[in-house]
Amino acid sequence: MNAHQLHEEIKETNLSYMLLAQQMIQEDKASAIFRLGVSEETADLISGLTPAQLLKMASANMLLCCFRLDENVLLNMVTDYNKDRMMSQAHAAILMAGRPVEALAA
Repeated sequence: MNAHQLHEEIKETNLSYMLLAQQMIQEDKASAIFRLGVSEETADLISGLTPAQLLKMASANMLLCCFRLDENVLLNMVTDYNKDRMMSQAHAAILMAGRPVEALAA
């Protein structure tokens, strides 16, 4: 994959992410804040973006979303396919909910 193709993939991913985030916030703000790991202020900002602003943000050469499962414990809980999978995922969600927004969004 060359640099141009990579940049196009990033733009497409960014646009999809921003459109999904905006839709989530407009449908259920409290749930979106939790699921996206953003502050209420950031959620309000995303919700108010115009289509032109979304396109401009999406054209950045870096991903706008981040990988939130940065701890092995959380990653293992989500990917563990044993008989207690639902319990593991619920436990991971509880642990992530207890983390400060800045830690999730950083």
